[in-house]
Amino acid sequence: MALDATQPGFATPVAALRLRSWKLGAGQAMEVVDEFSEADFTHIVDDRADVHVSSRDGRFYLGYFPNGRPGGADEDWVTGEGWVIAVTGTANVPGYRMSFGTETPAEIIAAVVAQILATSRPL
Repeated sequence: MALDATQPGFATPVAALRLRSWKLGAGQAMEVVDEFSEADFTHIVDDRADVHVSSRDGRFYLGYFPNGRPGGADEDWVTGEGWVIAVTGTANVPGYRMSFGTETPAEIIAAVVAQILATSRPL
């Protein structure tokens, strides 16, 4: 692609931009929640309609907060946090925590959860 220096601004044709359509919007949370079996995970829906899923051993946690996660006296810093995934570490290896916004598509969260579950194994 050549730049036409005689024209002000950019002279990039639309085809060169390779425009794409991207998945947007929160989607259906059940696409994520349905990945957890009742035999291996505990499901709780609280009085705010937030969903909490944890492994029976307590090392995995997923929280779904459709209206944002509550955070105490100053809740502004977490109002956009819709999903939290955490795995507790061991004495030798630290765990991790991820959070995603309320408008993150459920399909993306489901893919992350599927990968985490695929790497877990019973002891």
